[in-house]
Amino acid sequence: MNKKLGAVALLGASAVVLAGCAGGGATTPTSAGTPEPGELRVWLVGTDTPQVARDYLIDTFADENPGSTLVIEEQQWTGLVDKLTTSLSSSDSPDIVEMGNTQAAAFTSAGALLDLTDIQEQLGGSDLLDGFVEAGTWDGKLYAAPYYSGARVVFYNTAQYEEAGVEVPTTLDEYVSNGVALADALDGVSGVYFPGKDWYNALPFVWENGGEVAVQNDDGTWDAQLSSEASVAGLTQVQELMTEASLAAKDGDETEAWVPFRTEKAATLSVPSWAYWSIVADEDQKETALTDTLGYFALPGKDGGAAQVFAGGSNVGIAAKSAHPELAKSALEIMLSDDYQSLLAAGGLVPAKKSLGSKVAAATPELAAVIAEAAANAKLTPASPKWADVEAKGLLQDFFVKVAGGGDVASLAAELDTQIESILNG
Repeated sequence: MNKKLGAVALLGASAVVLAGCAGGGATTPTSAGTPEPGELRVWLVGTDTPQVARDYLIDTFADENPGSTLVIEEQQWTGLVDKLTTSLSSSDSPDIVEMGNTQAAAFTSAGALLDLTDIQEQLGGSDLLDGFVEAGTWDGKLYAAPYYSGARVVFYNTAQYEEAGVEVPTTLDEYVSNGVALADALDGVSGVYFPGKDWYNALPFVWENGGEVAVQNDDGTWDAQLSSEASVAGLTQVQELMTEASLAAKDGDETEAWVPFRTEKAATLSVPSWAYWSIVADEDQKETALTDTLGYFALPGKDGGAAQVFAGGSNVGIAAKSAHPELAKSALEIMLSDDYQSLLAAGGLVPAKKSLGSKVAAATPELAAVIAEAAANAKLTPASPKWADVEAKGLLQDFFVKVAGGGDVASLAAELDTQIESILNG
């Protein structure tokens, strides 16, 4: 599930504003050592956190903090970066905020979040997902804890594969050729559903061909590498899928991609593992056409095995300007507890603790194994505090829309590299 960002750049002047946030107001402890009662505001984004987990958080927090209440304020992924930037620097800041894992570095480095190092062990310590700890750490201190993860899994329509005469692919080349063959054999059906703005599913092709988005030099500067020979090879495969295997809108995004898939308008779909429940049941919890014809596999690598896929998911932190930092720590410990994380796992999310990975809800042990295999090969975007600016400007979305439109991959990639370096090194 990374996350879709708004169209407004984050850092620059905003970083200066946020850098002064660390002093935030504090709740005065009572004589018994517990914080004064208050109302805690928690921002959760989208609908990924199941209602049962929300209810557990509200009720458990009230039980553990008599006289205090916790209110969940649901936000949207679109425009979240800009909204967090504004809210975290205001006098009316929320107390706890969820953010996409690729957004975290921007806020940890800007002084917008409270240092959690003193409670890191209580939150899970070495049991926390390593990549998400890295994403939430700045200058050796933890500011945004892992919340949940979700590796991408490939779902396919077994009946359509049989009709088209294709088998589950074992290499990335076969995945591409299968997609084209399926589109050719099935009238009005995408062999692989691949809308133009879906950069999350595009990056694995870059990585598997030996390319990178950007790497950091010894002097701290960033070198964008999407125009390298290896990266262009992967991007060319993406273009083939977008132009020859997919009927998705060339300027469309991945939002609710499971809808055309579950209505048999697409034979193959790569989505975060938790999308399973939206594939086999519709909004009214009625079974779909895929209930009995659903298969799944990990995206295959260039030379076989599982590919490196994009690690979706979220981090969660306490606002530096929280009026109730001690209450917020209490709530955060609940959110990272085994009980709460197990509720997330029951909803199909990969929990923040490695020891709970086996609890991820799956229809079969085989699907659980595929999820685990995909998660083990998940990869993140460049760990730059300014990466959120790249996403917020929609550079990758704009690039892949042009790729989907049949543009010259090499020249487009060279142009994008220049834009990325300008931001990361600005």
